[in-house]
Amino acid sequence: MGKTNVVVIGVSTGGPLTLKELFGGLPPVNAAFVVVLHITAAMDYRIAQGLNAVASMPVALARDGEFLKPGNIYLAPGGFHLKLDGNHRIVLCEGPRVNYVQPSADVTMQSLSRPLSGELIGIVLTGMGKDGAEGLRHIKGIGGTTIAQDQKSSVIYGMPKAAVLTGAVDFVLPPKEIAAKLRELLRLKSSIEGGRCPV
Repeated sequence: MGKTNVVVIGVSTGGPLTLKELFGGLPPVNAAFVVVLHITAAMDYRIAQGLNAVASMPVALARDGEFLKPGNIYLAPGGFHLKLDGNHRIVLCEGPRVNYVQPSADVTMQSLSRPLSGELIGIVLTGMGKDGAEGLRHIKGIGGTTIAQDQKSSVIYGMPKAAVLTGAVDFVLPPKEIAAKLRELLRLKSSIEGGRCPV
């Protein structure tokens, strides 16, 4: 596998609207996005459709064994934890709940490992509890960049606050500014589908 930039997002209460605000302000970028939203299997497909309607990149439910592709957004399905084998292959597993939830952002984030094949960014958005806090600490520890949503824009500040309290968060921002920061951290999507490349 070549270089793959990966962005993992953990989010819960207030998540669908916050994700629409984030992805609605983000042009296609050279990264694969994995979204871990605390949802049930009855809701996941509808939420993926709703995000797909506003995002500039295609959104779909993650499938077991699928390889991450830049310029795509993968939503963890309800009722499964999502791990990233070798930082780029999706593995869905049932197992016990973590932080009282399934899927859990901590499970996804803590499955990432060195060596990194590209940029790695972890983000924790609005939500109750502490899921994603230890995940961001792990991402920071293996050389990634970490972002948490600010208190003012959060529906519930539990998850971002827990992440900030670890001391491992690089940036604390509202969703629109997170989108802008991602544009800074990730070069805009190049002509990976073909065509002329700038020299």
